[in-house]
Amino acid sequence: MNDIIQTIAVYAIPVIFAITLHEAAHGYVARMLGDPTAYQAGRVSLNPARHIDPVGTLLVPVAILLASKLIGGSMLLFGWAKPVPVDFGRLRRPKKDMAWVALAGPAANMFMAILWALSLRLFMESGLHESFWFEMAVAGVNVNLVLMALNLLPILPLDGGRILFSLLPNRLAWQYSKIEPYGLIIVIVLLVTDVLWLLMQPVLGLGTTIVQWFL
Repeated sequence: MNDIIQTIAVYAIPVIFAITLHEAAHGYVARMLGDPTAYQAGRVSLNPARHIDPVGTLLVPVAILLASKLIGGSMLLFGWAKPVPVDFGRLRRPKKDMAWVALAGPAANMFMAILWALSLRLFMESGLHESFWFEMAVAGVNVNLVLMALNLLPILPLDGGRILFSLLPNRLAWQYSKIEPYGLIIVIVLLVTDVLWLLMQPVLGLGTTIVQWFL
């Protein structure tokens, strides 16, 4: 039980802030590109309370961590926040700017992974490589890289799906958009069949390489 509580404590702050900054970044870039919807709703904020979804941000990640401890082995940490409201029609160039709004979330996760990596380096140089804070920094790197890789998968409504939609010719883009109602089901099927992890490996590998530059 103590191991489970410690694991939750180690991952709590990295998970909450990884999801919070991811969503806030979407709203910030949307505002820069002409859509103030998220800003007007108070979602361009670093206050986690404005973004936390009780199920997706808290219950699901905790359940996955508990399951991984109880049955052994590693599991893909999965979760979500309340989606930031974006009215793509209010963007200056709706289809093109959609890609930048979508990319902002994963970019925020990469930035946070680098910050956690710098913290790791500081802890190692200070001889704190066996401390609670060192473990939290490791969790911070891993959580942000996983969320970045997951969200960059080209499946609507994930960010990668929005980016792909933006890049496709109009006719193909609208045909592609028809899969969005089934996107979450697709992700869950890929998750339980372990295919999701394989699809994420290229982006995870790239992110890990970038993080290692700062260690």
